[in-house]
Amino acid sequence: MNRFKTAIQQGQAQIGFWQALANPYTVEICAGAGFDWLLLDAEHGPNDLPLILSQLQAAATGTAEPVVRLPVADTALVKQYLDIGARTLLIPMVETAEEAAAMVRATRYPPHGVRGVGSAIGRASRWNRDSDYLKTAEADLCLLVQVECRRALDNLEAIASVEGVDGVFIGPSDLAADLGHLGNPGHPEVQEAILGAIATLKRCGRPSGMLIADQALARTYIELGASFVAVGTDVTVLARGAEALAERFGRGPKHQVASGGVY
Repeated sequence: MNRFKTAIQQGQAQIGFWQALANPYTVEICAGAGFDWLLLDAEHGPNDLPLILSQLQAAATGTAEPVVRLPVADTALVKQYLDIGARTLLIPMVETAEEAAAMVRATRYPPHGVRGVGSAIGRASRWNRDSDYLKTAEADLCLLVQVECRRALDNLEAIASVEGVDGVFIGPSDLAADLGHLGNPGHPEVQEAILGAIATLKRCGRPSGMLIADQALARTYIELGASFVAVGTDVTVLARGAEALAERFGRGPKHQVASGGVY
């Protein structure tokens, strides 16, 4: 069963690592690095359905639960990603309880939802080798919705109360932009909003999470009750590591590299 879902429901902190290189080889490397979960990013990473499939297959060799972020909240895409074996989904830009409920229905088979039944040709059921898949799929799926604007924060309690939403991800970068602080997620107003959201979700009994590369902030969020926190990205680790190595030999970027606390 989905250990990630069980862990966040029990309030156990899950440490994650973002995968935006869109490469099964690097996913396989990171899946065995010791993280609790990996985020396969189909929103901002150069990913499509077949490429996500290959990364899910690569992740299966490791111990980290793959979480797939869809490019958009779309019922048809939810169906496709579930059928290829993604069982933990992150849905971006959810702003209302109604939008959250629509995504819950997208993950459920009738009569509780609208997910099309095609398990016989789907990797999720191991091509019907899992004879109980249709009965057990709902319990194994983990649905995370992403709040990343002022409107979503205004509706946070309502979103968190939707049955079938297993966790709420707070998006610092887009939230900063919507609050008028583009590129500055560390701004006091943004941080106040994030801390308030964590407190609200804790009060509602709903797991919360985010991506934050600032280790001090990551630890603070976890101490305050955040259940699933990604603490870095493959792109940034590679880029900064390569630059640091080049610099030690008198080379490096010709221009100053922008710094940020999220990625």
